Amino acid sequence: MDEQQIRQALQAVIHPKLKKSLIDIGMIRNISIHDDVVTLNLALKSKRSPLKNVIIRQIEKALVGLPGISAVQVDVIALSHEEFHQLFPRAPLKGVEKVKQFLAVASGKEGVGKTTIAVNVALALAQQGYLVGLLDADVYGPSIPVMMGISEALEMKDNMIIPKEKHGLRVMSLGMTTGRNEAFIWRGPLVSKMIHQLLDQVAWGELDYLVIDLPPGTGDPSIAIANALPHCSILMVTTPQEVALADVRRAIELFRKTGQPFVGLVENMSYFLCEHSAKPIEIFGHGGGEQLSKETGFPLLGTLPIDLELQQSGDSGIPLLISSEGSASVDVFQKIAKRIADQTQ
Repeated sequence: MDEQQIRQALQAVIHPKLKKSLIDIGMIRNISIHDDVVTLNLALKSKRSPLKNVIIRQIEKALVGLPGISAVQVDVIALSHEEFHQLFPRAPLKGVEKVKQFLAVASGKEGVGKTTIAVNVALALAQQGYLVGLLDADVYGPSIPVMMGISEALEMKDNMIIPKEKHGLRVMSLGMTTGRNEAFIWRGPLVSKMIHQLLDQVAWGELDYLVIDLPPGTGDPSIAIANALPHCSILMVTTPQEVALADVRRAIELFRKTGQPFVGLVENMSYFLCEHSAKPIEIFGHGGGEQLSKETGFPLLGTLPIDLELQQSGDSGIPLLISSEGSASVDVFQKIAKRIADQTQ
């Protein structure tokens, strides 16, 4: 038996879902024959695919017993992110079909000011002339309605949710669907389903950017966004201290595995300016963002101080870019937005 004869025999092995030959769709690879043993790779979504054992049995049934073949060794390998989505294309998401660019703001841990940065970067992009939407995908603790000062009930049209217009942004959050103090309890598949609905059943319309505020960490919402929007760019937020950098590194590794592109890093809480000292006070250490930029090759787009105005604006429902045009932090946000636009437009 030679490789061509083995491939011919394997034409009969059909993928249970795609109903196509595994040979024809390239999921059987690297066939080799040594003595009377056939060795090959089987490429599946993951090495733990529930279809693995069924398909391996089909392969063994097709080959074992052929002249000169006594055994088959199947090594399961994982399809790349791109290969998987070529074989299993997703149905288009109706709500975001007119969105040109997706920008997810992510962090490895809580308390680094990720949502504040998402809100103000979105506003800076809008002030630079872009059509921008803001999606609060933090399904566990949505806070954008408070930061944006939105309390009105949502409306529906043609079975689609209409995002709220505020400060030049189109805004949607789960926090607009329930009482402010109500707990959100989401598990496993429900998280992915909710993220899908926020993308598919909200009438975002034509947008240059949809800025997505992800919850901290590497859980289901981040994975759901990566699966739904494989070309969504990632903006990582950190603070200077090593404990934050360690968590950010784990989050970066997640998005690298899913093939997401990175636009860069933002270091928040870099320093504090006190009226009693001309020298910045580095409360959380120094240089964490620069260190991470060197490690990853991602540009450090900006460093933001501990700014009392920034904190107060979030609590008041009037973001800093609306309430304080003269703030030094406003200038930093504008520069960050400009650098993002230069990379993505």
